[in-house]
Amino acid sequence: MRTEPFDFDCSDGRRVRGRLDRPDGQVRAWALFAHCFTCGKDNLAATRIARALAAEGVGTLRIDFAGIGEAGMTPMPAGFTVDVGDLVEAAAHMARHGCAPGLLIGHSLGGAAAIAAAGDIPSVKAVATIAAPFDVDHVLKLLGPGAEGLMHGETHTASVGGRPVSVGAGFAEDLRAQDQKTRLTGLKRALLVLHSPVDQIVGIEESSGIFLAAKHPKSFVSLDKADHLLSDPADAAYAAAVIAAWASRYIGDMTTPGTAPASDGVVRVSETGAGKFQVKVEAGGALLLADEPVSVGGLASGPTPYELVAAGLGACTVMTLRLYADKKGLPLERASVEVRHERQAGQAPPDVFERTLRLEGAFDEEQRVRMFEIADKCPVHRTLESGARVVTRAGAPEMPAPCEEEHFKEMEEACGQAG
Repeated sequence: MRTEPFDFDCSDGRRVRGRLDRPDGQVRAWALFAHCFTCGKDNLAATRIARALAAEGVGTLRIDFAGIGEAGMTPMPAGFTVDVGDLVEAAAHMARHGCAPGLLIGHSLGGAAAIAAAGDIPSVKAVATIAAPFDVDHVLKLLGPGAEGLMHGETHTASVGGRPVSVGAGFAEDLRAQDQKTRLTGLKRALLVLHSPVDQIVGIEESSGIFLAAKHPKSFVSLDKADHLLSDPADAAYAAAVIAAWASRYIGDMTTPGTAPASDGVVRVSETGAGKFQVKVEAGGALLLADEPVSVGGLASGPTPYELVAAGLGACTVMTLRLYADKKGLPLERASVEVRHERQAGQAPPDVFERTLRLEGAFDEEQRVRMFEIADKCPVHRTLESGARVVTRAGAPEMPAPCEEEHFKEMEEACGQAG
């Protein structure tokens, strides 16, 4: 997982701090995470869930709600309505950067905020709540003696889940003005409710209110012995795995829409509209993404163009080695290749593809030498070394018949040349 800052300015001028967690491989979908009351984007539950989602190919944005996350300060939440607005603006910021969220996840009061915000985020197809209250003013019960003064404009400080928190005037009034039942009835998104029956902060009965008010499709998953903050890493990992598996039914693979056509020997590349450089590549009946690194303005959602060229060299090398080994009866169990590309200034040619072969099998020295010789004779290797012509036309390509058979013949010829 790769984590990067993803801050943005709200319409009221506030700067919201965020972290975008990107999967190491191809991104299947994007999620927006709302943290629990008094927590923050960097709390253990949020980071563990984001890490587990990244392992499932789901990128996640975690943000700090207003009043949360300032170093050295006691958290002072701005209010539920402000939190909901921050989620809506975060989703809009994600959309502008080509990663609009299809999944909204909320923990504790963040779950209630996710329910409230979902209707104002067009890209969201599914909502998952973890230990969320049904009546958001349930939070007031956690503030202990003296909380009644909030209705009279006073500031109140309390300990919630072992963490100090201060709430200002109007906080209680804002909570009591929320109508979650109406929101759930009109949610029109798939809903997953996760809750622990032994939660000592937000009781399991709160999840019942959420589940009964919502329309189908809806699902409930018990978190068994988990505490409210998902302190055990195994509980956070389990919640994330369940969310990812459940959400796949509703959000699908949001980065590669459509189905690739049958292989016809033509490679088709088109912009996806996500990010600055991301493109969809249709080839051989398969779909994949190509992109540029984040450092140059891309989303890092797929291989770069030169990595695709290196992949072609590597694939052709392994295929040719397999063909040769089978023809000659050599004990090749498995062949693999690593290819790296670099540009060396002052050299002719400047582009270098460094190829590292790994050959598994009981070869003698003569057989191993022959395998390395054949690698240097694979068709793509020869194309790169000898060069090729590129012809550019307007409109539909006038392509010759697919050259798969010719490529196979070239591999066979290379095998014959190696003896």
